Amino acid sequence: MTKPFLSPRNDAVFKMLFGDARDTSLLIGFLKSTLTLPAEDYTDVTIIDPHSPRDVPDDKQGILDVKIKTASGKRINVEIQIVNHADLRERILFYLARMVTEQIGEGEDYQNIRRSICILITDHVQISENRVYHNRYRLRDAETGSEFTDLVEINTLELPKLPCETDGTVLWNWLKFLDVRRKEELTMLTQDPQIGKAVAKLMALSEDEEARMLAESREKLRRDISAAEHAARKEGLERGREEGREEGRGKAQLAIARKALEKGLAVETVAAITGLSQSDILLLQSEEGIGH
Repeated sequence: MTKPFLSPRNDAVFKMLFGDARDTSLLIGFLKSTLTLPAEDYTDVTIIDPHSPRDVPDDKQGILDVKIKTASGKRINVEIQIVNHADLRERILFYLARMVTEQIGEGEDYQNIRRSICILITDHVQISENRVYHNRYRLRDAETGSEFTDLVEINTLELPKLPCETDGTVLWNWLKFLDVRRKEELTMLTQDPQIGKAVAKLMALSEDEEARMLAESREKLRRDISAAEHAARKEGLERGREEGREEGRGKAQLAIARKALEKGLAVETVAAITGLSQSDILLLQSEEGIGH
Protein backbone atom coordinates (compact mmCIF):
# COMPACT_ATOMS: atom_id res chain seq x y z
CA MET A 1 0.00 0.00 0.00
CA THR A 2 1.38 3.43 -0.97
CA LYS A 3 2.11 5.56 2.08
CA PRO A 4 1.19 9.29 2.31
CA PHE A 5 4.01 11.41 0.93
CA LEU A 6 6.38 13.11 3.35
CA SER A 7 6.34 16.89 3.52
CA PRO A 8 9.46 18.48 1.98
CA ARG A 9 9.03 21.24 4.59
CA ASN A 10 10.09 18.78 7.27
CA ASP A 11 13.74 19.74 7.86
CA ALA A 12 14.91 16.11 7.94
CA VAL A 13 13.22 15.43 4.59
CA PHE A 14 14.57 18.72 3.22
CA LYS A 15 18.13 17.72 4.10
CA MET A 16 17.69 14.25 2.61
CA LEU A 17 16.50 15.89 -0.60
CA PHE A 18 19.01 18.72 -0.93
CA GLY A 19 21.87 17.70 1.37
CA ASP A 20 22.86 14.51 -0.48
CA ALA A 21 26.63 14.77 -1.08
CA ARG A 22 26.47 11.93 -3.62
CA ASP A 23 24.14 13.86 -5.93
CA THR A 24 24.06 17.65 -5.67
CA SER A 25 22.00 18.21 -8.83
CA LEU A 26 18.79 19.12 -6.95
CA LEU A 27 20.71 21.46 -4.66
CA ILE A 28 22.44 23.18 -7.58
CA GLY A 29 19.14 23.59 -9.41
CA PHE A 30 17.58 25.22 -6.35
CA LEU A 31 20.60 27.50 -5.74
CA LYS A 32 20.63 28.65 -9.37
CA SER A 33 16.97 29.63 -9.11
CA THR A 34 17.59 31.66 -5.93
CA LEU A 35 21.02 33.29 -6.22
CA THR A 36 22.81 35.43 -8.78
CA LEU A 37 26.19 33.66 -8.84
CA PRO A 38 28.55 33.11 -11.79
CA ALA A 39 28.01 29.78 -13.58
CA GLU A 40 31.54 28.65 -12.66
CA ASP A 41 30.59 28.62 -8.97
CA TYR A 42 28.46 25.54 -9.61
CA THR A 43 31.23 23.51 -11.27
CA ASP A 44 32.32 22.30 -7.83
CA VAL A 45 29.70 22.42 -5.09
CA THR A 46 30.74 20.78 -1.83
CA ILE A 47 28.40 20.07 1.06
CA ILE A 48 30.45 21.07 4.10
CA ASP A 49 28.40 19.02 6.55
CA PRO A 50 27.44 15.95 4.52
CA HIS A 51 25.87 14.12 7.48
CA SER A 52 22.38 12.93 6.72
CA PRO A 53 19.66 12.85 9.40
CA ARG A 54 20.13 9.09 9.17
CA ASP A 55 23.65 9.56 10.55
CA VAL A 56 22.52 11.60 13.56
CA PRO A 57 19.02 10.34 14.41
CA ASP A 58 19.25 11.56 18.01
CA ASP A 59 19.97 15.18 17.08
CA LYS A 60 18.00 17.42 19.44
CA GLN A 61 19.07 20.86 18.23
CA GLY A 62 16.01 21.45 16.06
CA ILE A 63 18.24 22.63 13.18
CA LEU A 64 19.15 20.63 10.08
CA ASP A 65 20.59 23.10 7.61
CA VAL A 66 22.57 22.48 4.43
CA LYS A 67 26.04 24.05 4.40
CA ILE A 68 27.72 24.53 1.04
CA LYS A 69 31.03 25.70 -0.43
CA THR A 70 31.16 26.70 -4.10
CA ALA A 71 34.05 26.42 -6.57
CA SER A 72 35.22 29.97 -5.79
CA GLY A 73 35.02 29.43 -2.03
CA LYS A 74 31.69 31.13 -1.36
CA ARG A 75 29.84 29.79 1.69
CA ILE A 76 26.09 29.19 1.56
CA ASN A 77 23.78 28.06 4.34
CA VAL A 78 20.25 26.88 3.49
CA GLU A 79 17.70 26.40 6.27
CA ILE A 80 13.97 25.73 6.32
CA GLN A 81 11.97 26.87 9.34
CA ILE A 82 8.41 25.85 10.14
CA VAL A 83 8.27 27.36 13.64
CA ASN A 84 8.12 31.17 13.84
CA HIS A 85 10.79 31.78 16.49
CA ALA A 86 10.76 35.28 17.96
CA ASP A 87 14.54 35.61 17.60
CA LEU A 88 14.84 34.14 14.10
CA ARG A 89 16.30 37.29 12.50
CA GLU A 90 18.93 37.60 15.21
CA ARG A 91 19.82 33.93 14.92
CA ILE A 92 20.28 34.15 11.14
CA LEU A 93 22.51 37.19 11.64
CA PHE A 94 24.58 35.22 14.17
CA TYR A 95 24.96 32.30 11.73
CA LEU A 96 26.01 34.69 8.97
CA ALA A 97 28.63 36.36 11.18
CA ARG A 98 29.99 32.96 12.17
CA MET A 99 30.21 31.91 8.50
CA VAL A 100 32.48 34.92 7.93
CA THR A 101 34.69 34.54 11.00
CA GLU A 102 35.18 30.79 10.49
CA GLN A 103 37.01 31.52 7.24
CA ILE A 104 39.91 33.36 8.91
CA GLY A 105 42.49 31.66 11.11
CA GLU A 106 44.97 33.44 13.36
CA GLY A 107 47.41 35.55 11.35
CA GLU A 108 45.55 35.07 8.05
CA ASP A 109 44.75 37.89 5.65
CA TYR A 110 41.25 39.39 5.71
CA GLN A 111 41.36 39.39 1.91
CA ASN A 112 40.85 35.63 2.11
CA ILE A 113 37.24 36.18 3.20
CA ARG A 114 34.80 34.89 0.60
CA ARG A 115 31.15 35.75 0.23
CA SER A 116 28.79 34.26 2.84
CA ILE A 117 25.12 33.75 1.97
CA CYS A 118 22.19 32.61 4.10
CA ILE A 119 19.00 31.29 2.50
CA LEU A 120 16.09 31.11 4.96
CA ILE A 121 12.90 29.36 3.84
CA THR A 122 9.92 29.89 6.14
CA ASP A 123 6.44 28.44 6.35
CA HIS A 124 5.28 31.69 7.90
CA VAL A 125 5.50 35.39 7.01
CA GLN A 126 8.85 36.60 8.28
CA ILE A 127 9.08 39.94 6.45
CA SER A 128 5.82 41.76 7.14
CA GLU A 129 7.04 44.98 5.51
CA ASN A 130 6.18 43.78 1.99
CA ARG A 131 4.36 41.08 0.00
CA VAL A 132 7.41 39.87 -1.94
CA TYR A 133 8.16 36.18 -1.37
CA HIS A 134 11.89 36.51 -2.13
CA ASN A 135 13.82 39.24 -0.32
CA ARG A 136 17.58 39.68 -0.78
CA TYR A 137 19.46 41.72 1.82
CA ARG A 138 22.99 43.10 1.50
CA LEU A 139 24.97 45.91 3.23
CA ARG A 140 23.82 49.15 1.60
CA ASP A 141 23.62 52.81 2.59
CA ALA A 142 20.09 53.57 3.77
CA GLU A 143 20.03 56.94 1.98
CA THR A 144 21.95 56.47 -1.28
CA GLY A 145 21.62 52.71 -1.79
CA SER A 146 25.35 52.39 -2.46
CA GLU A 147 26.76 49.01 -1.50
CA PHE A 148 29.42 48.72 1.19
CA THR A 149 30.26 45.10 0.34
CA ASP A 150 28.68 42.04 -1.24
CA LEU A 151 30.48 39.68 1.15
CA VAL A 152 27.34 39.06 3.21
CA GLU A 153 23.84 38.32 1.94
CA ILE A 154 20.59 37.05 3.42
CA ASN A 155 17.82 35.63 1.22
CA THR A 156 14.36 35.04 2.69
CA LEU A 157 11.88 32.79 0.89
CA GLU A 158 8.39 32.89 2.44
CA LEU A 159 6.01 30.15 1.35
CA PRO A 160 2.76 31.88 2.48
CA LYS A 161 3.52 34.77 0.08
CA LEU A 162 3.89 32.49 -2.94
CA PRO A 163 1.33 33.42 -5.64
CA CYS A 164 -1.21 30.72 -6.51
CA GLU A 165 -0.35 31.05 -10.20
CA THR A 166 3.19 30.75 -11.54
CA ASP A 167 5.14 33.95 -12.12
CA GLY A 168 7.21 32.19 -14.78
CA THR A 169 10.31 31.70 -12.61
CA VAL A 170 12.07 28.45 -11.78
CA LEU A 171 12.19 29.61 -8.16
CA TRP A 172 8.37 29.60 -8.07
CA ASN A 173 8.47 25.94 -9.18
CA TRP A 174 10.89 24.99 -6.41
CA LEU A 175 8.93 26.80 -3.72
CA LYS A 176 5.66 25.32 -4.99
CA PHE A 177 7.30 21.91 -4.60
CA LEU A 178 8.28 22.72 -1.00
CA ASP A 179 4.80 24.10 -0.29
CA VAL A 180 2.96 21.09 -1.74
CA ARG A 181 0.01 19.93 0.38
CA ARG A 182 -1.71 17.39 -1.87
CA LYS A 183 -0.41 14.57 -4.02
CA GLU A 184 -2.22 15.96 -7.08
CA GLU A 185 -0.04 19.08 -6.89
CA LEU A 186 3.09 16.92 -7.19
CA THR A 187 1.87 15.48 -10.50
CA MET A 188 1.42 18.97 -11.95
CA LEU A 189 4.98 19.94 -10.99
CA THR A 190 6.64 17.08 -12.86
CA GLN A 191 6.46 19.08 -16.10
CA ASP A 192 9.74 20.69 -15.03
CA PRO A 193 12.43 17.96 -15.35
CA GLN A 194 14.38 19.08 -12.27
CA ILE A 195 11.27 19.34 -10.12
CA GLY A 196 10.18 15.98 -11.52
CA LYS A 197 13.42 14.49 -10.23
CA ALA A 198 12.78 16.06 -6.81
CA VAL A 199 9.24 14.64 -6.79
CA ALA A 200 10.57 11.16 -7.63
CA LYS A 201 13.11 11.37 -4.81
CA LEU A 202 10.44 12.58 -2.38
CA MET A 203 8.15 9.69 -3.26
CA ALA A 204 11.03 7.21 -2.79
CA LEU A 205 11.76 8.69 0.65
CA SER A 206 8.06 8.45 1.48
CA GLU A 207 8.22 4.68 0.92
CA ASP A 208 11.39 4.37 3.04
CA GLU A 209 10.48 3.29 6.57
CA GLU A 210 13.62 4.73 8.13
CA ALA A 211 13.10 8.08 6.41
CA ARG A 212 9.50 8.17 7.66
CA MET A 213 10.62 7.48 11.23
CA LEU A 214 13.19 10.28 11.04
CA ALA A 215 10.64 12.69 9.61
CA GLU A 216 8.11 11.80 12.30
CA SER A 217 10.78 12.22 14.98
CA ARG A 218 11.60 15.70 13.69
CA GLU A 219 7.91 16.58 13.51
CA LYS A 220 7.45 15.49 17.13
CA LEU A 221 10.44 17.62 18.12
CA ARG A 222 8.92 20.58 16.28
CA ARG A 223 5.60 20.12 18.09
CA ASP A 224 7.38 19.84 21.45
CA ILE A 225 9.33 23.04 20.81
CA SER A 226 6.20 24.84 19.64
CA ALA A 227 4.25 23.67 22.71
CA ALA A 228 7.04 24.76 25.05
CA GLU A 229 7.22 28.21 23.43
CA HIS A 230 3.41 28.55 23.55
CA ALA A 231 3.40 27.66 27.24
CA ALA A 232 6.17 30.16 27.94
CA ARG A 233 4.32 32.91 26.04
CA LYS A 234 1.07 32.10 27.87
CA GLU A 235 2.82 32.22 31.23
CA GLY A 236 4.45 35.52 30.29
CA LEU A 237 1.14 37.02 29.16
CA GLU A 238 -0.64 35.92 32.32
CA ARG A 239 2.18 37.32 34.42
CA GLY A 240 2.07 40.54 32.42
CA ARG A 241 -1.71 40.82 32.81
CA GLU A 242 -1.40 40.25 36.53
CA GLU A 243 1.34 42.85 36.81
CA GLY A 244 -0.81 45.18 34.72
CA ARG A 245 -3.78 44.62 37.02
CA GLU A 246 -1.57 45.27 40.03
CA GLU A 247 -0.23 48.44 38.43
CA GLY A 248 -3.76 49.52 37.54
CA ARG A 249 -4.99 48.91 41.07
CA GLY A 250 -2.03 50.88 42.42
CA LYS A 251 -2.74 53.86 40.17
CA ALA A 252 -6.42 53.82 41.14
CA GLN A 253 -5.54 53.75 44.85
CA LEU A 254 -3.18 56.69 44.44
CA ALA A 255 -5.82 58.69 42.55
CA ILE A 256 -8.37 58.07 45.32
CA ALA A 257 -5.80 58.96 47.97
CA ARG A 258 -4.93 62.20 46.15
CA LYS A 259 -8.59 63.25 46.00
CA ALA A 260 -9.15 62.35 49.66
CA LEU A 261 -6.12 64.36 50.79
CA GLU A 262 -7.24 67.34 48.70
CA LYS A 263 -10.56 67.20 50.53
CA GLY A 264 -8.68 67.42 53.82
CA LEU A 265 -9.20 63.89 55.10
CA ALA A 266 -6.71 62.65 57.67
CA VAL A 267 -3.87 60.35 56.61
CA GLU A 268 -5.24 57.57 58.82
CA THR A 269 -8.65 57.84 57.15
CA VAL A 270 -7.18 57.84 53.63
CA ALA A 271 -5.16 54.74 54.54
CA ALA A 272 -8.31 52.98 55.69
CA ILE A 273 -10.18 53.93 52.49
CA THR A 274 -7.49 53.02 49.96
CA GLY A 275 -5.57 50.22 51.66
CA LEU A 276 -2.32 52.14 51.15
CA SER A 277 0.15 52.42 53.98
CA GLN A 278 0.35 55.68 55.92
CA SER A 279 3.97 56.10 54.84
CA ASP A 280 2.94 55.89 51.15
CA ILE A 281 0.23 58.45 51.70
CA LEU A 282 2.60 60.79 53.56
CA LEU A 283 5.07 60.46 50.66
CA LEU A 284 2.30 61.29 48.17
CA GLN A 285 1.27 64.26 50.27
CA SER A 286 4.86 65.50 50.41
CA GLU A 287 5.64 64.99 46.71
CA GLU A 288 2.50 66.78 45.51
CA GLY A 289 2.39 69.41 48.25
CA ILE A 290 -1.14 68.53 49.31
CA GLY A 291 -2.25 70.08 52.57
CA HIS A 292 0.95 72.16 52.92
